Amino acid sequence: MFGVYLLIVIVICQRIIEVIIANKNAEWIKEQGGYEVGKNHYKYLVLLHTLFFLSLIVEVTVHRPTFVAWAIIPFFIFLIAQLGRVWALSSLGEFWNTRIMVLPGAKVIAKGPYRFIRHPNYVIVTTEIAMLPLIFQAYWTLITFTIINAIVLSVRIRTEEKALKEATNYEEVFEKRGRFIPSYED
Repeated sequence: MFGVYLLIVIVICQRIIEVIIANKNAEWIKEQGGYEVGKNHYKYLVLLHTLFFLSLIVEVTVHRPTFVAWAIIPFFIFLIAQLGRVWALSSLGEFWNTRIMVLPGAKVIAKGPYRFIRHPNYVIVTTEIAMLPLIFQAYWTLITFTIINAIVLSVRIRTEEKALKEATNYEEVFEKRGRFIPSYED
């Protein structure tokens, strides 16, 4: 069980570091004249991720996972998602955030995975929310939070895209790129 908890704690620490970076980036965007959109639903995103980890910890504690050979598949997919996460976040640089931060007139970033898809980080988060519980056979957490995440992201993505279309060149750059399905238009 030590390995199970260790992996969960590593991912939680990764998320905490990301929030620290996001807060720093938000301050930078505000200093440049930017602003936050969707403040009302951000608390639900934070709640979703907090409850996800709590649910995962409770479920693996109550229903101790057995290590089965097929668990290597979701583990491998999870690791690939981590590489994708680093690629997506580093591609956005100071513009990356856990909040919806908009800098009017800014040119949207269309490099890295954003060359192929509008929302690679949301695909990655969705993958993580499915794969991490699957590694440990935490099926209730997997099902519950996959559904809740889909609901929260449906609100967040509409809000984010509307704000970016109004204040940046988002529509021009991403009009031929799928939200979740990769395509390439140069």
